[in-house]
Amino acid sequence: MRSSRRGSTALLVAATVLTAAAAGPSRNERRLAQDLDRIFTAPAMEHGLWGVDVRSLDSRRVLYARNAGTLMMPASNLKILTLAAAAESLGWDYRFKTTLETVADVEDGALKGDLIVRGTGDPTINGRDGRAAAVFDSWAASLRAAGITRIDGGVVADDSAFDRTGIGQGWSWDYLQDGYAAPAGALEYNENVGTVTVRPGAMAGDQAAIELTPLVGLQLLHRVVTGDAGSTTAVTVTRQADAAALEIGGSIAAGAPPLTRQVAVANPARYFAHSLLLALVDRGIAVRGLPVEIQEWQYRVAQLPRRVLVETSSPPLREIATTMMKVSQNLYAETLLRAMGAARSGKPGSADAGIEAARAVFTAWGVAPDGYVQVDGSGLSRYDYVTAETIVAVLEHLHADPRHEAAFASTLAIAGKDGTVASRMKATRAEANAIAKTGSISNVRALSGYVRTRDGETLAFSILANSFAIPAATVNYITDLAVERLANHRNR
Repeated sequence: MRSSRRGSTALLVAATVLTAAAAGPSRNERRLAQDLDRIFTAPAMEHGLWGVDVRSLDSRRVLYARNAGTLMMPASNLKILTLAAAAESLGWDYRFKTTLETVADVEDGALKGDLIVRGTGDPTINGRDGRAAAVFDSWAASLRAAGITRIDGGVVADDSAFDRTGIGQGWSWDYLQDGYAAPAGALEYNENVGTVTVRPGAMAGDQAAIELTPLVGLQLLHRVVTGDAGSTTAVTVTRQADAAALEIGGSIAAGAPPLTRQVAVANPARYFAHSLLLALVDRGIAVRGLPVEIQEWQYRVAQLPRRVLVETSSPPLREIATTMMKVSQNLYAETLLRAMGAARSGKPGSADAGIEAARAVFTAWGVAPDGYVQVDGSGLSRYDYVTAETIVAVLEHLHADPRHEAAFASTLAIAGKDGTVASRMKATRAEANAIAKTGSISNVRALSGYVRTRDGETLAFSILANSFAIPAATVNYITDLAVERLANHRNR
């Protein structure tokens, strides 16, 4: 009897939903659509383009759509697709492994050859939470425990787990020197960036002082002079055609505070080897040789079976993804794409193989193949395109899958609280409610995620803005206004 009642209740609920769907949008839903129309037809964006999709995850109704099927540049909203595919294909507990290996013997405290560091893409050996220092401390202690206090050879960087195309197709040439465009590799240290610091000289006309830390294998071309006190400081950093030289030009006012810029490394593997060598020396392990890459090493050393001295695992994907999404870390996304490719193909990880792995996931999920064009993992490329309805379809799938729902939601920035939306939507009903991923490249802004209405209904939304020439802050304001309106929606 009890079972029969439950069955009747379920049928009644289903019938109610079908009846509501057949009846069309409610009065409050029509009012919501009218309000969103007014927001997205604001004269400020008259010459721009919006792509918007809003869907109830409770009723599965589309509450609002504007150019929802139009392919648009997503910027970092593409990370939603990259992470979704990585979580499905690698799993939230996936960890990258890095090993210290050798083919040489140990005699009287000396490793009689080279120390090989072999990576599979761990992006977390950096300054966040002091992890790089902790890893290097652990490695030095393990080497000493193995009886090694001196390395008679050098440090060899084996980055063969990934191909050597570290940047993405369609990345703009004029930002390749910037830290946010650091190339990916199977060995990554300090997020593959260094810091250029420019200090004024004592007097106007003096050459400024320029420092690059840590050493990143880049040549610096010094073109900065000291300007008059109180003058405008204008310093540019550009990469030369050979990709191994940075030209630092402009002027910095006398008495001005130091100016810093993050710059991308040219060769991640060599950077890692050099940094590891210095770290070992600092920890009391002498190294007589030089840092080299695996390609150079293979030509001069007989290929003997290696033995593993140390193995280190990264934090799990769920932790890596939280950093990647909340602060929009491009390198992490490019690394995940290549890791997916390596896992699927059994060959060195590449962007192309990763894109194929992601496509296999989305095809299995029923995502329309013509609803996106993916060429990298981060969204830095201007060749990436996706529709708002595709992003919402992926968000809906993640929300509906118990394996992904909580893990994915925890990676998103919280409006007014943290990440890239920490300063947005404060003192509104969206604050501490909307969770979302931002997107930002020139003439592109995006925001996609989830928000709860006044009724507690969960909505998935994607708002993409392209082809505008107004200040990006104005576009963000309009976007935030729309999300605030969603948070204030009441369906009953």
